[in-house]
Amino acid sequence: MTASTADRANLRNYILVTIAYWGFTITDGALRMLVLLYFNRIGYSPLEIAMLFLFYEVFGVVANFLGGWIGSQMGLKVTLYTGIGLQVFSLVLLAFLNPEWTQWFAVVFVMVAQAFSGIAKDLTKMSSKSAIRLVVPQEAQSSLFKWVAVLTGSKNALKGVGFFVGSALLATVGFENSLLIMAAGLFAIMLTGFFLPKGMGRIKAKIGFKQLFSKSREINILSAARFFLFGSRDVWFVVGLPVFLYDVLGWTFTQVGGFLACWVIGYGTIQFLAPTLLNRFGSGQPPRAATIQFWTFTLTAVPAAIALALSLNLPANLVIIAGLTIFGVVFAFNSAVHSYLVLAFTDDDKVALNVGFYYMANSGGRLAGTVLSGLIFQFFGLVGCLWTSMILVLAAGIISLKLPDPQPQKAIAWKAGSGD
Repeated sequence: MTASTADRANLRNYILVTIAYWGFTITDGALRMLVLLYFNRIGYSPLEIAMLFLFYEVFGVVANFLGGWIGSQMGLKVTLYTGIGLQVFSLVLLAFLNPEWTQWFAVVFVMVAQAFSGIAKDLTKMSSKSAIRLVVPQEAQSSLFKWVAVLTGSKNALKGVGFFVGSALLATVGFENSLLIMAAGLFAIMLTGFFLPKGMGRIKAKIGFKQLFSKSREINILSAARFFLFGSRDVWFVVGLPVFLYDVLGWTFTQVGGFLACWVIGYGTIQFLAPTLLNRFGSGQPPRAATIQFWTFTLTAVPAAIALALSLNLPANLVIIAGLTIFGVVFAFNSAVHSYLVLAFTDDDKVALNVGFYYMANSGGRLAGTVLSGLIFQFFGLVGCLWTSMILVLAAGIISLKLPDPQPQKAIAWKAGSGD
């Protein structure tokens, strides 16, 4: 295969992976907003709503832990499209939810359906992120941070679109029809799987159970920091914030979904622009340990400032909009640099295993944040969620102090202003 043919094949594979990830992401964001707003409307408490997402996060942890191993043995194509298929199944299953069921049975039913969705999400994410590491040619590794940022940033922007889609569908066609419409669209996207190579990401060596745990000190430290970083976001964003906007500030479904959609789209845009912005306003060097330390400790001040402003009875609408905007910008830089560093610390032959392990920590942080979001909001309100967020970010920053810089012989090359 000539270099030009290989480049075209890599570009095609990148596009196919991205389309699949984009389609999944819209339905994932829409489903979260559908479940949250629908069950809040019919009278579920914040803690009960958080429990609906419990299996989603728990099984996401399991999916990341085993997904990296499955991807390394069977190929990333298998894990990517298995994830999408499970999401279609989850959407159809939820469409059978009967409002006449007793509450406990309805909760269990939704938790089981959400378990399939959680597995789907993290199989899809792990597969997509790992695939990017493989489709960037070795001689063009300077492009990796850029392409990771494109995939991650666009994903988060489309998740924001999903928030809006979910709230708009709920307001127009109802819960059941919304789920069936999304399932049909995602099923159509599954057909792109026929064009991806079968063996992408598969290695010939057999991987033992003990090898599923990362042996890299850098990956372990980064994973621990990721756990607390994403817990700090979800502890107020998943349940506390939407319920606060709807119940306390009196926003409508469409306003809540639209605002959160705009936030996630803006957050994804900053992630997308992160390599360019860090090049232009930074040293022009690849992200180092000091880069993530700076952005993590900067983030610590944001939830604390929002909590203080709300405690002082400043206008809540203004505080939430301004505070969440600042939080999104700083968090986006954190996430973009994290996504680069996990690949910078990873060898090609361990990419699925290490990325799976790393996103297992990510899922664990989301799980802790989701449960805490419902629990703390129910007893201490949004201000309590924000102070907890600050503590979790601080923990992530302290852990990141132990990170070394990527070694020159292992680090992915960086070229300031590269357009590759």
